Amino acid sequence: MMIEVNAYAAHEAQGKLSPFQFDLGELGSEQVDIKVHYCGMCHSDLSMLNNEWGLTQYPFVPGHEVVGEVIAVGDEVKNLAKGDLVGLGWFSASCMHCNECMDGSHHLCATAEQTIVGRHGGFADHVRSHWSWATPLPKGIDMAKAGPLLCGGITVFNPIILSGVKPTDKVGVIGIGGLGHMALKFLKNWGCEVIAFSSNPAKKEQIMAMGATKVINSRDPKDLESIAGSLNFILNTTNVTLDWNSYLGTLAPKGKLHNVGAVLEPMAIPAFSLIGGEKSVGGSPLGSPALTRQMLDFCVRHNIYPTTEEFPLAEVNAAIKHLEEGKARFRIVLKV
Repeated sequence: MMIEVNAYAAHEAQGKLSPFQFDLGELGSEQVDIKVHYCGMCHSDLSMLNNEWGLTQYPFVPGHEVVGEVIAVGDEVKNLAKGDLVGLGWFSASCMHCNECMDGSHHLCATAEQTIVGRHGGFADHVRSHWSWATPLPKGIDMAKAGPLLCGGITVFNPIILSGVKPTDKVGVIGIGGLGHMALKFLKNWGCEVIAFSSNPAKKEQIMAMGATKVINSRDPKDLESIAGSLNFILNTTNVTLDWNSYLGTLAPKGKLHNVGAVLEPMAIPAFSLIGGEKSVGGSPLGSPALTRQMLDFCVRHNIYPTTEEFPLAEVNAAIKHLEEGKARFRIVLKV
């Protein structure tokens, strides 16, 4: 069965999205076709739209935070059937035979297929993926809000596991936007005391309501000094260059500064700021399919969802403008 897809595509960098049709071709034996119900809009969609990373091919259909229903399965698909509700994030396939895939770290596969790189994404009525990356959604999940969990959510959940964050830890989150606000909700429900770093005083009340114990003005050296040497873990979700040494100063001995924001400039990290307290700096992409399932279960158990604004897919350009202008509070979801 050939599927004619109705999508929205840009034909040049920074171009407007317009209706675009294409054929998915024959379904592979290990592939599934997903009827898209909702698709989140991520800052990575903007970066790809504008070809900031030099990876974009046009016509370009963004969208990699998909939730929907399986409508077709290949002959060798495991664990999925027509009618199953699934989510699809940044990755849509991995090789399934390299050391990383065999170790369960499919998201570190060197040849992993990315949902909006060299192929068309989820700003469409249908999208295709390998069965392993179509994550079954747990019962009772709110489909209208679940999309951003498949990219933004797992991006900030993975570091909590990687860094061995404990419920007794005092932690910090830099940048309370699309990623950071989800990190706050996860860490609060993890049991941590959570310090939010924000440069926008207008957000303080909202940030506290989402789980922060305290909001620190990241532009005020005195505010930063007030928590010197106290944090076990800091998650940076911003994509801009910061005074990294000031943040390292807020870490307790053996503390970790973990980066998930796509900071394009090299990070200036003074060696002595790490050496003296056995501190470390790390980073990570999303997470494995297994961890994504665990995260979704954790979300349903604790009723954790991103704070979202919904637009119909037909108003995709208005939604992009809203995101570009920094007005999104805090994630945009397109209803297909």
